[in-house]
Amino acid sequence: MRYNEVVTFIETNKRNPSKYDAEERGAYYTWLKANRKVMNAGTLKPERVEKFRKLLELTEQYRRKNQYQ
Repeated sequence: MRYNEVVTFIETNKRNPSKYDAEERGAYYTWLKANRKVMNAGTLKPERVEKFRKLLELTEQYRRKNQYQ
């Protein structure tokens, strides 16, 4: 469920969740960061790895984009 929310947020706002905005940090940024750690540790379920990698590719498109433009 959170996966779909994060994808929708990125596609709608054309940027990654901000760690400085309290609402975005609590809802999306923390989830993204925690799942990235789990995947890098190798404990993410195999069926979720491919889906999460697609999400990471999407986040790379908007990496370090100025959100106020």
